[in-house]
Amino acid sequence: MIENIKSQMRKGILEYCILSIINQQEAYTSDILETLKKANLVVVEGTVYPLLTRLKNNGILSYRWEESPSGPPRKYFCLTEDGEVLLAQLQEEWEAIKEAIERVGSK
Repeated sequence: MIENIKSQMRKGILEYCILSIINQQEAYTSDILETLKKANLVVVEGTVYPLLTRLKNNGILSYRWEESPSGPPRKYFCLTEDGEVLLAQLQEEWEAIKEAIERVGSK
């Protein structure tokens, strides 16, 4: 049961985390996965690729191609203006949720 709960919690914040990573600098999918892994939010490519595609299709992300010294060109993602607005809204919501959890936990 706990694994299911943990999985659902991670899914709920994954989009916010990915947008936060990309907001810091343009990011290649492997960079995103590595950053999530270092933060102990381990996810697989099969989860991230569809999410990035959905965000791109919804106008939240754009991308550019860059030649790779080893292998095929790489797709680097960045936030659009709509993406920046969404990230700001998610940041506000995260802060509100975090404060609510802290209030509940302190009683």
